[in-house]
Amino acid sequence: MRLSLVSTAVLAACLATSSYAADLPVRAAPIVYAPVFTWTGFYVGLNAGVGWSDSRNVVITGPTPGSSGILSGGGGDGVFVGGGQIGYNFQVGSIVYGVETDIQYVDVGGDVSWGAYSWWARGGNDGGYLGTVRARLGYAIDRTLIYITGGLAYGGLNSNPLTGNNSSNVGWTIGGGVEYAFTNNWTMKIEGLYIENGEGRKSRAFVNGPGGVLPAGLYTATTDGNGAGGLLRVGVNYKF
Repeated sequence: MRLSLVSTAVLAACLATSSYAADLPVRAAPIVYAPVFTWTGFYVGLNAGVGWSDSRNVVITGPTPGSSGILSGGGGDGVFVGGGQIGYNFQVGSIVYGVETDIQYVDVGGDVSWGAYSWWARGGNDGGYLGTVRARLGYAIDRTLIYITGGLAYGGLNSNPLTGNNSSNVGWTIGGGVEYAFTNNWTMKIEGLYIENGEGRKSRAFVNGPGGVLPAGLYTATTDGNGAGGLLRVGVNYKF
């Protein structure tokens, strides 16, 4: 009888303890939120691609019908471009505002084969440069940014075929691209730009000396391009 009373008391105590434990609040595991990606911040990067421009041929007008001709050279079709950029983005909701400047090397030559025309002032050039200062306006879909861009352009995608010197006029550019952030700091983009550097047609007079294949006299060399061109490039940026 005594053993039965003890067992009953122990069982009652266990049931009371279990009931009390069930009434205690259960602590939930803390919720950890992943940081939301933002495009806001400074960035620096590198780019490389291909550029093209108008033909930049040279039209020669001589003193006689047979002394005129067209010389090819100084073009910028399918040339390598590469350089760096720096910029800043500011994101408000899904809209991203930004400004970017870049400078790059343009692998374009300015040599012209003058043939029978003896112009002592002609020259040659193995490369040039191109720079832009642009505003950017984009729409962000999480880590993907679709944007348009436009602003100032200087330098050029071609060289002056009359002298071989690289063009250094100032004009404008417009374009767009897509950029993707594959980490919180590293992004990659593909971008296309149309460039108008305002160079236009250029003409220079020169004297063809006596004793050559063509008649001696005053000649005129005129470029047939308008200074327009474009480029397609890929780039990588590090965002601070």
